[in-house]
Amino acid sequence: METLSNIPPAFLLFVAACLTPFIKGVARNIFLILVPAAVFFYIAALPIGDGPSFSFLPGFGEIEPLRVDKLSKAFGYIFTLNAAAAMLFAFYVKKAFQHTWALVYIGSALGVIFSGDLITLYINWELMAISSTFVIMARNTEKAKGAAFRYVLVHIFGGLLLLAGIVMTISAGDGIAFDGFQFENANTASTLILLGFLVNAAAPGVSAWLSDAYPEASVTGGVILSAYTTKTAVYVLLRGFAGWEPLIWVGCAMTVFGIIYALLENDMRRILAYSIINQVGFMVCAAGIGTKMAISGAVAHAFCHIIYKSLLWMSAGAVLYRTGKSKCTELGGLYKTMPLTLIFGTIGALAISAVPFTSGFTSKTIIIAATEYSHLFWPWIVLELASAGVFLHAGIKFPYFVFFNVDRGLRPKEAPKTMLLAMAFLAFLCIYMGLRPNELYSILPFAVDYKAYTVPHLVTQMQLLMLSALVFFLFLPMLKRTATISLDTDWFYRKGGKAFYGLMDRSLNGINGFAHRTFIGGFTTKLGELAATGPTRALILILTPYWTMTGKNQEEQQTLKTTIQTQVDKGAFPIGITAWLSVLFLALIFLF
Repeated sequence: METLSNIPPAFLLFVAACLTPFIKGVARNIFLILVPAAVFFYIAALPIGDGPSFSFLPGFGEIEPLRVDKLSKAFGYIFTLNAAAAMLFAFYVKKAFQHTWALVYIGSALGVIFSGDLITLYINWELMAISSTFVIMARNTEKAKGAAFRYVLVHIFGGLLLLAGIVMTISAGDGIAFDGFQFENANTASTLILLGFLVNAAAPGVSAWLSDAYPEASVTGGVILSAYTTKTAVYVLLRGFAGWEPLIWVGCAMTVFGIIYALLENDMRRILAYSIINQVGFMVCAAGIGTKMAISGAVAHAFCHIIYKSLLWMSAGAVLYRTGKSKCTELGGLYKTMPLTLIFGTIGALAISAVPFTSGFTSKTIIIAATEYSHLFWPWIVLELASAGVFLHAGIKFPYFVFFNVDRGLRPKEAPKTMLLAMAFLAFLCIYMGLRPNELYSILPFAVDYKAYTVPHLVTQMQLLMLSALVFFLFLPMLKRTATISLDTDWFYRKGGKAFYGLMDRSLNGINGFAHRTFIGGFTTKLGELAATGPTRALILILTPYWTMTGKNQEEQQTLKTTIQTQVDKGAFPIGITAWLSVLFLALIFLF
């Protein structure tokens, strides 16, 4: 039994991912629901403390793939709970590709939160980026592939920042243990690690990957993606950078940025994507405050956020699944044929808006109270205003424009039963944690001496919500969406990347042509023949054994030889330079 408790939860999901392609039909879908549910109970049974460790390098510490405390367990609970609900929602999916990579993605997220050292964290961090890229690509559309390409490039950049910080930390002799970095002792290494984490947190300036990629994922891919990358970033910020004051302002900027773009957006899933940035901003701000109350508030809010945000993505996904449409200008009147999807989605919208008696009210208000208790006046003002703004874009705008608004004549069927069951489960949790917040508070890393249901809290929150509702309906003509797109910071590398490629392509081709005409064209014909023919023969001589080993017959080999010679004669390999370089390269391989 002791050996069993030393197994990292991530390993169990990796094994399940390897088994998934070999299980067929309904059995696979049931298996996919049971695996995260079983890992949930496994995490609950894990004793607090460190698991087995392994020597890394003398003097640099030890690899510690399993560190269990209340902080990691709280994130482990919600990661696996959400995974079970997401797999139930995805019951209709027949192919194993998306499920396999989703399990790897969820497993690597668990690998990060239970890692006790920077090496284990980095390996899982990069695996999370790779596996989530395949989850995006699973939709198999050109837009999804393009978004996945941009997504992985951004996360490679973030991973390189993280790796550079880790290497510098190890080089400085500070070891590989992943504990807290002190703001007073901040240096280049810790700053690079922080920047790497902020890429995944979708901080302003590097957040466009989220609104670009998540809406292009499949119906179930969006649900899965919404829960892990940004919340894993929140975890590492709470673990490693609690009390770093700049994070307060980064978080405040995220809350405002997310609201503005969510209000401007026309696509319902992009509205929810920008809303993630807004909500994660509350948690990043709490990490910057760094008090026990703020950290517990961030954990509570991350827990609740994953539930109601997944519920909203499920609601939007069910609409997309039945109608094939995602833009607000193409939707409306769906309450007539999708009433249950509307009800569940509305519960999620009320929870994200922190309406009393929902989970958002019992978690978000802890962060606001922690800001107030720390005497941070301007951050407190920003978070209060952001709370009102959330009700505008997610609490009212999303359900209104999707299910009500102008009737477009759409009459889709209600969502499939398994989708409804998944939504009902998460909707129940939203209400349950709103009515019984102490159940949530009991799993937080620090005891919370906080009462959500007091008269001042209730009155203040209801005033904010009523004011937001009034503003929405007074300014409804201005808030009505048009068939437009919103430009984000990804515009710079979308357009800039193409411009840079075109410039370099034309420049290098021009230089190559000029050099060929000016320098090589002046050689004698005999020298040209020598340069073209000599290396060509050598290249063919080297390639012939390879062609033989790969099973090519004499006729095929002769065709290849003729093709190479023809290309050289046409000048495709300018005077044999390419062939000479090939021969030299192969010679170096054989020598060394």
